[in-house]
Amino acid sequence: MNWTEVQIKTTAELEDLVSNVLYDAGATGLAIEDPRDILELSKSKERWDFVDPSLINSDFDGVLIKAYFSEADDLENKIEEIKNRIKNDPILNTGNNEIKINIVDDNDWAEAWKKYYKPIKIGERILIKPSWEKYVLEENDILIELDPGMAFGTGTHETTMMCTEALEKHVKSGDIVYDIGCGSGILSIVAAKLGAEKVVGVDLDELCVKVSNENIKLNNVNKIVEIKEGNLLDVVDGKANIIVSNIIAEIIAGMTKDLRAYLKDDGIFITSGIIVEKIELVEKALLENGFKVLDIKRLNGWACIIAANN
Repeated sequence: MNWTEVQIKTTAELEDLVSNVLYDAGATGLAIEDPRDILELSKSKERWDFVDPSLINSDFDGVLIKAYFSEADDLENKIEEIKNRIKNDPILNTGNNEIKINIVDDNDWAEAWKKYYKPIKIGERILIKPSWEKYVLEENDILIELDPGMAFGTGTHETTMMCTEALEKHVKSGDIVYDIGCGSGILSIVAAKLGAEKVVGVDLDELCVKVSNENIKLNNVNKIVEIKEGNLLDVVDGKANIIVSNIIAEIIAGMTKDLRAYLKDDGIFITSGIIVEKIELVEKALLENGFKVLDIKRLNGWACIIAANN
């Protein structure tokens, strides 16, 4: 299968806004190359086991965002939509948003992205690593191995990290957890490894369902985790102790009106994929639908909101 890679060179300040345009256009996932992040990570041995030094060499001092669309997408219209939104937005139009289109084969991608993906420690105990890397675990580490491929979701993005830390804090033995928009299945696996009795992951994308199931088997949690293809909460039954959803602010806000029907009394809702400028949108929707906001965490322009069903 071939994928269309839409590359946009932009400034660090416009990274989140350009990313939102690409997600709104239906991008399956994003790869963001920022030389400053690589330099910072190379100094932080406790967070990353290894950083490929070749990634630091760059003749571009901004941010390169790569969005991936399947060959089945209506690409001509989507690319035109992206160009028009950037052109007509007074803020985005201030950046030098150079757009380039490439065709990427599954096999080419499978090898190319591996240089960006190394072991990372999140929270107190969660160690996430690619299946091909070796790592010496500490006594209380919880190991999660991933092979995300085109479904993305390696655990290194700020939103995934904050959701993982929130799950580590709130998941109790015997809990039922719903992971809405499960991507590569990372948060479903985290919940299972933390002691959840049952986890249901849901994603609209057929590829995400496939990759999630592969990662669940890789981590030996297939008796705990079930992955379903569907739209948000439409395919889950009953109530969970915890619902986690790492999507985007507008979808989360729209989903809040239905959440309480799927969440036990005093259940916890953990959500991210929210740029800080849209915290108020999600917080307002939660409060209007009977939730109590327990905490709002921020990391590099992204936010994670933890709320309780009161």
